[in-house]
Amino acid sequence: MAKPVHSMIRVLDEAKSLDFYGRAFGLQIADRLVFPDFALIYLRHPSSPFELELTVNFDRKQPYVTGDGYGHLALVVDDLDAEHARFEQEKLSPGPLRDFRHDGATLARFFFVTDPDGYKIEVIQKGGRFG
Repeated sequence: MAKPVHSMIRVLDEAKSLDFYGRAFGLQIADRLVFPDFALIYLRHPSSPFELELTVNFDRKQPYVTGDGYGHLALVVDDLDAEHARFEQEKLSPGPLRDFRHDGATLARFFFVTDPDGYKIEVIQKGGRFG
């Protein structure tokens, strides 16, 4: 049986990314592996074993292009309204709160935020399908 362990994204500025993911989601460095040309930084929240792997290529000077195939990473929170307000206070530029409906019922309440490299992250109210 397969078990998801991490998702990887390439980032240009390690410090900016660590600051963003730490302030926004409380992700902490679980491991950092340095190679001659790149580093792999594994971020984890204490509530989950799933990790976000940041790959930093040392010779990269230009921002990455996410392309039209990348969708988003999603995280759930206990209090969406409070998190949205906190993101605004932290100047993390959250998008508007959305109520996503299906067959007349709310499927999810959420907002999006964009990390320093342009990756979209969906922040979802915990509950229902996203419990």
